[in-house]
Amino acid sequence: MKLNPSEMTSWEDAALAATLFAIDPTGIKGINLRAQPGPVRDEWMRRCRDYFSKSFCWKRVPLNISDCRLLGGLDLPATLTAGKPVAEKGILAEADGGIIILSMAERLPIGTAATIANCLDCGEVVLERDGLANKTPTQFSVIALDEGIHEDESTSSKLQERFAFHVELENVSYQESTHWSFSKHAVNKARKCLPAVSITNDMLELLCAAAMGFGITSLRAPLLARNVARALAALEGNQTVSKDNALLACRLVYAHRALYLPAEIEEEAEAQQPEQTPEQNESEQDQQQQNNEQQQFDPQSLEELLIEATQAVLSKQLLEKLQSTASKNNQKSQSGRSSNLKYSDVRGRPVGVRKGEPGNGARLNVLETLRAAAPWQRIRNNVSTTNSDSRRIDIQREDFRIARFKQRTVTTTIFVVDASGSSALNRLAEAKGAVELLLAECYQRRDQVALIAFRGKQAEVLLPPTRSLVRAKRSLAGLPGGGATPLASGIDAALLLAQQIKQQGETPTIILLTDGRTNINREGEADRSTAETDALLAAKEVRMENVSSLLIDTSPRKQPFNQQVAEQMGAQYLAMPHANSQNLSEAVLAHTSSKQSMALAS
Repeated sequence: MKLNPSEMTSWEDAALAATLFAIDPTGIKGINLRAQPGPVRDEWMRRCRDYFSKSFCWKRVPLNISDCRLLGGLDLPATLTAGKPVAEKGILAEADGGIIILSMAERLPIGTAATIANCLDCGEVVLERDGLANKTPTQFSVIALDEGIHEDESTSSKLQERFAFHVELENVSYQESTHWSFSKHAVNKARKCLPAVSITNDMLELLCAAAMGFGITSLRAPLLARNVARALAALEGNQTVSKDNALLACRLVYAHRALYLPAEIEEEAEAQQPEQTPEQNESEQDQQQQNNEQQQFDPQSLEELLIEATQAVLSKQLLEKLQSTASKNNQKSQSGRSSNLKYSDVRGRPVGVRKGEPGNGARLNVLETLRAAAPWQRIRNNVSTTNSDSRRIDIQREDFRIARFKQRTVTTTIFVVDASGSSALNRLAEAKGAVELLLAECYQRRDQVALIAFRGKQAEVLLPPTRSLVRAKRSLAGLPGGGATPLASGIDAALLLAQQIKQQGETPTIILLTDGRTNINREGEADRSTAETDALLAAKEVRMENVSSLLIDTSPRKQPFNQQVAEQMGAQYLAMPHANSQNLSEAVLAHTSSKQSMALAS
């Protein structure tokens, strides 16, 4: 069957990907299927299953699978019966020769994704836990069901790098999905032809050149393209990979991996080349003509065909998205939309166990305690002389295992706004706009925003920590302004609120907006010198409390006193004399993201 890449639709690409995957699942490794649950995805899965026999091994991996079930571990009943460690297989070892389906792959934990990726690379499951050390050979393939809605919700990049195909069914109608061009008979015939299919070195070099032309640096992509090209040749009944097979393999494997157009590289290379004389050009033309006569075909022309075929797949919108994504990757923090994670023995989502004794809220994990004690029962029964009942389990203090939990820490951004003076209305309007813009982002990150204004003789908490946009707008509507500048009082109020937030297990961040012209001390008296001294002392207390902070200088020119306050606070200093709400929100987001990524790295 002859395939015409230029006339294939997205559903036909998806059908072809399923067909090639059925021909060589071990070589293609996996498919990332991005689609919401529905009849189209169900139809694709049903058609894919029909290519395999009824006895074929299919294993579904749930989202929150434990390491014991994934890799294997101690078979507790058998171990207690035998009196010695007995291992049981995990789901990856059970899937040897089969296919595993990753449900909700976009939410798969990083550790689970790394384990599956390692097994795909090594072809074995390494088990080193519960007193066991086993290596079990396994060869399986993966279908990752990606149900992400936003761009940043996708299957782990480490897994996608190991998959040949990325299939999207978002814009496919059910009526389209009823058409399927490849039969089970054709797949069975291709499987028999596959071992005899060969690919020349020239083709391999051109596959690598095309990958480099699109900025694909991983060697896995050309290897996967080679396997796809061989499967395409087997599907057509050929014993050698043709140019059309290579073109279509590039389309299927390189399209979603491309970072930029090869034409851009060629233009840069031409611009960097020095000008040549006519004599040099003639000699090079003669040499090229001799090389063309010695070869049966021109590899350069084939490389251009490969590039043109992949360019046809990459729409202008997709290229713009890829280029913008690549430019933002260097600035993207590791925290993403999520707040910092912390581990606890009391509350949160279960993530395993650790050694320890129950108490102070920590809970004993009975099953894991038995697992830890089981391998030692024969030795303890032989040593113990007081144990008259051999069926009794001897559990000692070092066997205790307590449950571990993981929970997200909420980050509360505390805005401390200088509401004094004639320009207070402008600064307050900027703060109002920044708070409203940040609340939309904080809602996605489960973070909160608070607002403190200081003027006259004291500071006032106008907006307690909240993520409610309605409540924030109501509180901000009547925000007052004018009067003196009690900077020390504002910093003290922010520190007190930050301490309360930390006691609740959350993470505070102080954002101080001021022009630095303080003239009211802590006692409420108008004395500029003592007011500056009190402000520096209050700032030093913030640093001693180890609270992340940012000072935004709103004065027309940089104020040396503001820089001193920022230094005493241990805060980042940022001069923004003409700041608007958009600039303020971007500065705050950049500051909080960098602090979160530093916390995660540490």
